[in-house]
Amino acid sequence: MPRPTDTPLPFPQAALRAPKGSAWRDWQIDPAADSKVSLKKLKPGDKPFSNGDKQVDQAMVQAIAEELDGLQDLFYADRRFKLLVVLQGTDTAGKDGTVRGVFSRTSPLGVHTVGWKAPTEVERDHDYLWRIHQQMPGAGETMVFNRSHYEDVLVPVVNHWITPAQTAQRYAHINDFERLLAETGTVILKFMLHIGNEEQRKRLQERIDDPHKHWKFSLGDIDARKQWADYQRAYEALLVETSTPWAPWNVVPADSKTHRNLMIASIVRDTLKALELRYPPPKPELSGLRIE
Repeated sequence: MPRPTDTPLPFPQAALRAPKGSAWRDWQIDPAADSKVSLKKLKPGDKPFSNGDKQVDQAMVQAIAEELDGLQDLFYADRRFKLLVVLQGTDTAGKDGTVRGVFSRTSPLGVHTVGWKAPTEVERDHDYLWRIHQQMPGAGETMVFNRSHYEDVLVPVVNHWITPAQTAQRYAHINDFERLLAETGTVILKFMLHIGNEEQRKRLQERIDDPHKHWKFSLGDIDARKQWADYQRAYEALLVETSTPWAPWNVVPADSKTHRNLMIASIVRDTLKALELRYPPPKPELSGLRIE
């Protein structure tokens, strides 16, 4: 009997891997090679996908966003696959901005977004992945997660609500859950939006100084910021433990909002192209048909 990791995926697994020599390669967590991840070594201010000119980068983001609209149309017509995009990061990392910047041109008929918050009472009555499974994309659909099931190996870990043994168990649950999704046609792109401590401070202060942004700010954000080092360690652990051949992690240096969008848009586009999507064959009954 083949081992779980030997089970072939219904899409080319190479679509998920960063090509050798690409700007993407150094920012993808290799499940075969990376036994430890240091976020301090991955500089949040780097711009590996940048052309060196902010205006050129912004134009590229817009061009790729338009290209994604066409690719999504083809993806929806093909209907062999589903796409799950996971945006995970600390407060102010830019999850909302990524959704607006990267998926602004795509049809809401094929692209959906879920913003995950603390579980409701009903959700707490079930296992922690129950609510997640209900929001998986259907055939031809793209689902974008603003936060995700990875909150369940971040917040409880930092606050010591679960033990190390329970944390390891959850890593295994998540890996098996994502393997199930991948083996049934879901392409999973996971992005950890990596911003620096000082950049977060600036963005939080902007939310305080601008009354129109007060709705984005919570006093709980200050408490979470005090746990910065603990969250960084929790992220480093989950990046290693849950980067798999069927769902590898991509770290996105995100101090620059434009670069963040450019990198994610580029990876989503290149992944869709690698799937070798195709329209269904023409219907013979429509040949020569004329509408009166």
